[in-house]
Amino acid sequence: MNILDKIMKPRSIAVVGASTKQHTIGSDIMKRLREYGYAGPVYPVNPKGGVIEGLPAYATVLDIPGEVDLAVIIVNARFVLQTIDQCHEKGIKGLCVISAGFKETGTEGARLEAELLERVRRYGMRCVGPNCLGVVNTHPAVRMDACFAEALPERGNIGFVSQSGALGGGILNILRDLNLGFAQFISIGNQADVNAETALEYWEGDKDVRQILLYMESIQNPVNFRRIASRLSKKKPVLALKAGRSAAGASAASSHTGSLAGADLAADALLRQSGVIREFSLKNLFATAKVFANCPIPKGDRVAIVTNSGGPGIMGTDAICEKGMKMAELTDETKAKLRSFLPAAASVRNPVDMIASAPIEHYRQTLETVLADPNVDMVITIYLPFLGLKDTDVARAIMEIKAAHPEKPVVGVFMTKSEFFTAFSAADVNVPFFMYVEEAVEGLARLNEQRLWIERPEGVLPDFKVDGERARNIIRTALADGRDQLTTRESIDVLDAYGVRVCRAGFAADEDAAVAVADRIGYPVVMKMTSKTTSHKTDVGGVRVNIGSAEALRAEYRDLVAKLDERGLLDGLEGVIIQEMVNGSREMVCGIATDPQYGPMLMFGLGGVFVEVMKDVAFRIAPVTDTDARDMVRSVKAYKLLQGARGTTPADIAKVEETLLRLSQLVTDLPFIDELDINPLMISEKTGEPIAVDGRIKVRRCEAESALA
Repeated sequence: MNILDKIMKPRSIAVVGASTKQHTIGSDIMKRLREYGYAGPVYPVNPKGGVIEGLPAYATVLDIPGEVDLAVIIVNARFVLQTIDQCHEKGIKGLCVISAGFKETGTEGARLEAELLERVRRYGMRCVGPNCLGVVNTHPAVRMDACFAEALPERGNIGFVSQSGALGGGILNILRDLNLGFAQFISIGNQADVNAETALEYWEGDKDVRQILLYMESIQNPVNFRRIASRLSKKKPVLALKAGRSAAGASAASSHTGSLAGADLAADALLRQSGVIREFSLKNLFATAKVFANCPIPKGDRVAIVTNSGGPGIMGTDAICEKGMKMAELTDETKAKLRSFLPAAASVRNPVDMIASAPIEHYRQTLETVLADPNVDMVITIYLPFLGLKDTDVARAIMEIKAAHPEKPVVGVFMTKSEFFTAFSAADVNVPFFMYVEEAVEGLARLNEQRLWIERPEGVLPDFKVDGERARNIIRTALADGRDQLTTRESIDVLDAYGVRVCRAGFAADEDAAVAVADRIGYPVVMKMTSKTTSHKTDVGGVRVNIGSAEALRAEYRDLVAKLDERGLLDGLEGVIIQEMVNGSREMVCGIATDPQYGPMLMFGLGGVFVEVMKDVAFRIAPVTDTDARDMVRSVKAYKLLQGARGTTPADIAKVEETLLRLSQLVTDLPFIDELDINPLMISEKTGEPIAVDGRIKVRRCEAESALA
């Protein structure tokens, strides 16, 4: 038995803080447990005793005569710890602490919450909260509503986790209005113990929960979340509304829950790598949930449209193509059958336009015919009110056909009065209905996204043969010199040690040595200063390109020295790096940035001077698999450039992906690397291979010194 069953499927409940005072949480929880028909015994606990909701009240949980699985605690925060002690003595293993006054209030509250968690772990308990709305399980064998949301819950297939109690209650109310029921609800609040990952893992094997909704302001343990969510999302869809996207929003999230909100780029990358479908508004979250609640995962991305008006059909076609799906090519047999009963003015190509005079029987026949076509994976049925045809009658006909053909997704678009949607908000529906065709297409796109994730290979973490000790020694040298910033020369040597293709190059400490290196490499060459005090070389004219001769090199070297001397930067000059001149018009960027919560992130995209202007980049949390690397490269708009646009040599995509994987291994082996930039990663016009022509590495000094001691 999973110990969380003590909370979500309890055989008996004690309400500690039950009250007879109307419109208090202690009173409302008792009423809701009774009104919703909780199957087991409920024990109100109040030091005054008496009778609450027709049940005898006990002074403490120790006075309860029977065994108790779950204690719902609603007492003042300063009494919570002693209550937990009493629950332990009673043998209660499940806690739901609704009481506020913990880390969300500041330092003293955080101390109190730390003591709460210490007791919970020492006693072998599990705890939802504190500072939460409560828990719900709508299964007929349980029927537990131990929360204080406004409306009683509706039965459905959604597992819902909310970090915000009040918002969670609002969402429960809205789901009811949208005719979306749920199976279980957990308001995690401050998530001292039970958090989103706990709920995901608990619901992984629960057949009653068929899709999961998350409202999150922070992700406590990104590594654990990724491990659980990436496995679970292969079995059932996980939808997340992650708040705190902006800097101001992140700050608000921190003050609201007492949790630090990580950078949104990192959160987005984590959710993407975990197969979690991220929504950016409650409206979209509900719309997607409605589709998953009523539709199977499609076999492919081919969509057919059945409509009684050409305009919305064309708009739907545009939206389908924009979402990367395909308009289904109907078979000749399907077209012939459609012609047999549709009027001559109708179009039997996709989108199928039955014209405005289409009676309800045409809706039935057309939808059944299109669904039977083997080239069709999903169907959108559009209705506009014409000639007295009732929208509700058409909707019921569509639902009847859907019931007979449950294997393919069917979505309805009814551009009619709002009363239509109100009428079906309490009905037993099996088709998601939308007002606008773009909303329907968005829903099908989410279904297709889930299909692609399920079909996506798991991916592997390759283990390249590298010279790790050489890289560590280079960093040790910098640390011994009192630096956390590696020079250009050191950075390139670390990349070379990990097998990243770098320019043929050599270091020179003076003018004559620079000429000797260039003579050996062959002209034209690039000269780059390497300094212990200046990391951004281009800002001070420290990069000279396309140097075609020894004489030109000498002139550039002398000019560089003079410019640095003018700025007072000459003392930091270590020397220059002479590199082969790589000819190529495509400059990419890849690198590593460290988020304090999510850890190292890999970046890839359009580089050079465009990286901060165009921001055509993709991020993933390290370590990345070969599948992650493949997705990163193909997700940026600049991928078309890599494929060989306008006659350029196609890039060696496999080598580009390998570069990302080697960087992932580098930061996994040396986790104290704080920043790493390869900009540009030049695509050779001659061979198509990616070549690191510049590098910059910064480490977290104390962490690096400890690791390399």
